[in-house]
Amino acid sequence: MTAAAAAILSIPDAVEKAGAARRLHADWQAGRFAVPGQPDAPRRPARPARPELLPPREMPRRRKGGTRATRIALIHAIAHIELNAIDLAVDLVARFASPTLPRRFFDDWLQVADDEARHFLMLQQRLRDLEADYGDLPAHDGLWEAAMDTSHDLVARLAVAHMVLEARGLDVTPAMIDRMRRLGDEETAQVLSVIYRDEITHVATATRWYGALTGLAGAELEQHWHAQVRAGFRGKLKRPFNESARREAGMEPDMYEPLADPLPGIDA
Repeated sequence: MTAAAAAILSIPDAVEKAGAARRLHADWQAGRFAVPGQPDAPRRPARPARPELLPPREMPRRRKGGTRATRIALIHAIAHIELNAIDLAVDLVARFASPTLPRRFFDDWLQVADDEARHFLMLQQRLRDLEADYGDLPAHDGLWEAAMDTSHDLVARLAVAHMVLEARGLDVTPAMIDRMRRLGDEETAQVLSVIYRDEITHVATATRWYGALTGLAGAELEQHWHAQVRAGFRGKLKRPFNESARREAGMEPDMYEPLADPLPGIDA
């Protein structure tokens, strides 16, 4: 199975990659792979010629307002995140494959890969509905930089890529859904609503496996996670937090508040 996962990481075409991720999940669920196999992952996934990848600080500022171009920019940015998320989930099972991991680990993360692929395809369709396409606008490579920074350790990958970066999506997506509805774009709002609900389950999956792999709980788990985040993530966690969604994903405020940026009016 890991050879098939590595092959997905080597596919440059975004739509083809998404389709292959969905087929890998179906094949795994159908029992077409008996065992995960040996770890097998390239240093970084193949990417299409477009979009142009820029450092985060060089990305053009997203325009405000309710124009078609503004909606396209928002959808394109999220589609890029979802494409990276496909590779993150597939890379997780390919890079860290081990006979010591239970089958449920691969069940969970190939389900995540399938979800992310479905998300990307829904967003790509919305772009095409608006006479645009993935690749039309520049994007940044920050998410995969985090993946490379944690490529040495499965626990570090869960801590940073999923429990920090993916969890941030829980905080910001509800406002994007509201914005699309205010603009009369119910189709995009519905797509984002599906993504939002699925991402809660993904962060919950990461949180659950973080506890299982470390064998820690309570204050010890929190302290361990704090150390991982401080080692692998630059800066503070951004407010505001969606406490209800994070709690549903298994992350209580006592876990992430110590790593957050200062509250307004309070010195750091």
